[in-house]
Amino acid sequence: MAEVKRVLDALVRSRRGGLAASAALGGLALLTGLALRATQREAPAGTAGKPAGTPVEAGALSDDDATLCLRIMVAASAADGVIDARERERLDAAVAESGLDLAGRQWLARELEDPATIDEIADRVRDPETGARVYAAARLAIDPDTMQERTFLRMLAEALDLDENAVARVETGLAA
Repeated sequence: MAEVKRVLDALVRSRRGGLAASAALGGLALLTGLALRATQREAPAGTAGKPAGTPVEAGALSDDDATLCLRIMVAASAADGVIDARERERLDAAVAESGLDLAGRQWLARELEDPATIDEIADRVRDPETGARVYAAARLAIDPDTMQERTFLRMLAEALDLDENAVARVETGLAA
């Protein structure tokens, strides 16, 4: 489903607040940047910091990774038992903007009916950068304003083996 990148891009760009300027560069680039920031290690005093991984071009995001991110965004949106009106409006707008075809819309409807579990997502993550990207996608999907959403994010971070510093760097990136 090649259109999944367009849906993911539109959904990430729909995020409001401090991300508006960054999102103008593209939702996939923003998502990749958040993941890169999360996987960076702090440099010792007096040395130049170097990212733990090599930067990935936003266009290099595979269809599988984009699908994984979209699946976790749906799961995060449903974490509190309901996809609220604001979450649904953002999703519908992203689908409309992307031009998702009938097969893609049917796939998304199935995901909404039966969202992926944290374990299903975590089992497909093979490296720290993908884990950070998946976490960032989940965090972008929701404003964790319920206990269920905060618990979902904590459990996701644990399942992805993200330490507190990586999670904090995603949060800092969201606040920028």
